[in-house]
Formats: sequence, structure tokens, C-alpha cells
Amino acid sequence: MFWIPGHSKGSGWGNIMQEVLLNAFLAHQANRAFVFYNYTWNDNHAEDYADYSGKPIPSRVPLTALIRGPIVGGAWPAGDPAPLAVSEEYWHHICDDRAHVVPRVDVHDHIPSWYVGAVTTGWVDKLRALDNVQCVEAGGDGGPPYSWVTFGDKDAMHEVWPEYRKSPILTHFAHSALVELAFDNNREVFAPTAVLEPPLSAVPLALPAAARYAEIPGLLVLHVRRGDYAGHCEHLARWSSTYLAYNTLPELPDRFDPPQGGSWGENTPENVEIYMAHCFPGVAQIVRRVAEVAATEAAKGLKHVYVMTNADKEWIAELKEALEGMGRWESVSASRDLVLNWEQKYVAQAVDMLIAQRAQVFIGNGWSSLTGNAVLMRMANGFRPDSTRFW
Repeated sequence: MFWIPGHSKGSGWGNIMQEVLLNAFLAHQANRAFVFYNYTWNDNHAEDYADYSGKPIPSRVPLTALIRGPIVGGAWPAGDPAPLAVSEEYWHHICDDRAHVVPRVDVHDHIPSWYVGAVTTGWVDKLRALDNVQCVEAGGDGGPPYSWVTFGDKDAMHEVWPEYRKSPILTHFAHSALVELAFDNNREVFAPTAVLEPPLSAVPLALPAAARYAEIPGLLVLHVRRGDYAGHCEHLARWSSTYLAYNTLPELPDRFDPPQGGSWGENTPENVEIYMAHCFPGVAQIVRRVAEVAATEAAKGLKHVYVMTNADKEWIAELKEALEGMGRWESVSASRDLVLNWEQKYVAQAVDMLIAQRAQVFIGNGWSSLTGNAVLMRMANGFRPDSTRFW
């Protein structure tokens, strides 16, 4: 078994998911049982709720409320000898008094970079040298194996991507029944159908992800961040940040090279404006970009637009009106149009991600991990690269 107690906490589902996927990949490469854990905002078990922007949210959400499959103890594909993943509770029951702790520095002081390939190889070598030890724990000194530096580096995924995309971590990834039910219940909201399609709940779970989450013809999904992203995008501009690692996979057509002229922690007004157009586009900029992408070969036959966004109702109404004014869409809907029960509201980001990963065409935010996970699944599931674009 392999347990990472220093896993990330207190972040949005996009940030947590990208790390969960790589942690599980690392354990699988080392032929170790991955110890999965709750999606955690607050790990104080005396507090069941945490505060998020003045609103109470669950301190911990079971990972199985968000995903299913091999990562959370489901069966591996036929012929894969890897041990099944186990829960954190099982780890504590079996291993608390006999875990072998590997300090992070014992691995990271001997690898050439923070790239995913180097980090994975370093940890796999260390774990294989401990084959006779049942319980191995990654020391929390300095953070988890994959840090924000890794996820923020545009080149960090390139070397490992050919192997990663074929891993059962991705090929047999599945969203939870809760997420899929929300998708099924809202199917007519974001992409009305002309013929009866079987709900995801009727699709055998053993089916590979590429078949389970096939393209929805005619659907264009836009990921538009609002709220705190205004300040976040300005911060990215000041530090001349590149797109995240998951959003710079080699086959993707759109690239963002930071404009010249910035300095350490500072940038020119002109460069900040360039960043904002890509990271925090206004309504007119969104409509122009949609028109550009809609004119491409990959966009032939688009009929419906779904906007995944955290914007307020007034701004969404303004954007919808502008998109409808293009005169080409049969329907325009957004995240706030989804009908979710009280449980599904806590996994709404995962519902949006599932819709995005199945769209015929997706336009996302290159600095967003939520976009990044949808991009990752689209590429792993064989979607044409030019159907995945950025602002």
C-alpha cells in the first residue's frame, strides 16, 4: 500500500482531481495499492463544515461521491495484476503502527526536475526498492510528490503523456453515480436530443471511458471563470505565467507564450490586457472567439452552447443574450440552469467537467485546473485535438 498524508486540501475540485489522478498513477506504476482519501477542505474531524466565501460547505466529501473505478477500489481491467485501491480508513486500521515513512527529500533531492516523468520515476524506484514492506507512507516534509510547481509548468506532462494517457487510471476512469445521474437528469437542458439515448446509468461500468463518455454531437461548451478570477488573472499576468501542464499537452493546437516586457512580479499594462483577454474575457471577446472556433472544421454541425461558469445571474443573462444574438444556436444554457438535488450541488463542478469532456467542441481557460481535467479526459478518450481550444 502507498499512502500520501500530505495530499492537497482546501482547494477546488479541479486542483484536487489533477493530483488524485497522478497519485493513483504513481501507485499503479509501482504496483502498490493506492490509498485514496476524502476530498477535504478542513481535516479537523471535530468540524463537519468549513467556510467558503461566507457559505458553509462540507469539510470532507467522500471521493466516491465524485468518482468511481480503479482509483477508489474498483476492479482493474482484465489482466492487470495491480492490487486494488484501499481507503484511508483501511490504511489506518492495518498500517498505523508499522508504516515505513519515506521522507520527500530522499526522493526529490535525487531527481533532475519537478516534471511528472522525473517525479514518477524517482518515487517508483524508491517504492520498488521497498517491495518487502507492506505499508509505505510518503513523508509530509515539503508537500506531496506532485506540487503546484509541477502542475503549473507547461512542459511538465510532455515526457510522461504517451504512457499516462494509456494508463487504466484514465482509460477506465469513471465519474460517480451521483455525478452521472445529475448529467442524465439535465441532458435536455444543455444538449436537447432528437432521439432517445440511453442514460449513463444504463451503461455497463466495465466499458472503457472512451466508449462510456463518447462525444455529444452538436454541443459547444465554454468554460468562463468569474468571481475571484479577476484578481487571479492579474496575478498570473504579473508573474508571466504559462498555461497549466494539463492544458499544454503536445497535440493541442492553442499555445500561449507570455509576452515579452515583464519583470519579476511586474508586467506592462499592455501585457496585462493580453492576459485578461485569454484568462478573463469580456462578453464581446467571448462572442468573437466563439465565432472564430465555430468556423473551423472541428466545429461543423454545432447547435447548442453550454456555459460552465461561476458568474452571477445578471452577467450570465448578458452573455446568453449576446450568444443568442449570433443567430446560429438552437439553445444556450449555463451552469445555473442545471437542476441539482442537495447532494449534487456539492459535486456541481464534476457535473460541469463531465459535460465539457463530452462536448463536440470545448473552449476552456488555460490557467484553470477544472478546464485541465476536462482537456485531459478528452485527449485520453481520443477526441480530435482541434476540438479542444482556449480563449
